[in-house]
Amino acid sequence: MKKTLSIIALSIIGFGLVSCKKENKEVQGSDAVAVDSSAANNLPPTDSSAGHVQEGAATATPAVAGTPASSNQPLTTLALSESSFDFGKIKKGDKVEHVYEVTNTGTNPLVISEVKPGCGCTVPDFTKEPIMPGKKGKITLHFDSSSFDGNVSKYADVFANVDKAPIKLTFTANIQP
Repeated sequence: MKKTLSIIALSIIGFGLVSCKKENKEVQGSDAVAVDSSAANNLPPTDSSAGHVQEGAATATPAVAGTPASSNQPLTTLALSESSFDFGKIKKGDKVEHVYEVTNTGTNPLVISEVKPGCGCTVPDFTKEPIMPGKKGKITLHFDSSSFDGNVSKYADVFANVDKAPIKLTFTANIQP
């Protein structure tokens, strides 16, 4: 009897670990500039331009299971100064940063709950307090090029109370010896 219970318990634990690993791979595996979360929410697909974060506007949906919560704040919209940046040629070992400007274009406060980089070489810093309608906030990505050579492309996911969260910010660099 104890042996049977042990096997059942291990099976349940093993299943839980496998499903967590699968979710992590799904969350980390995306390289698109903007994430269209409508498929994850079982909504009908939208046209290809609908998932793109414009240097204008993005609106929001609640977070998808397995992703960081975007908070229980009312939804709003935002505009980015840009969603991608090219550092150009930099020397290996350089530590560079870029500031992405965020404007709240909606009617509710914009709350950035988390900025999650794709790897440990990128460290985010962002406006922590709510961004009021019409006001601006900042998301800064700090990149350490010490471990890289040649062309690199990196990203960070921005979780906020906007539709189609997370919003993907990207940057590229050509790292010279």
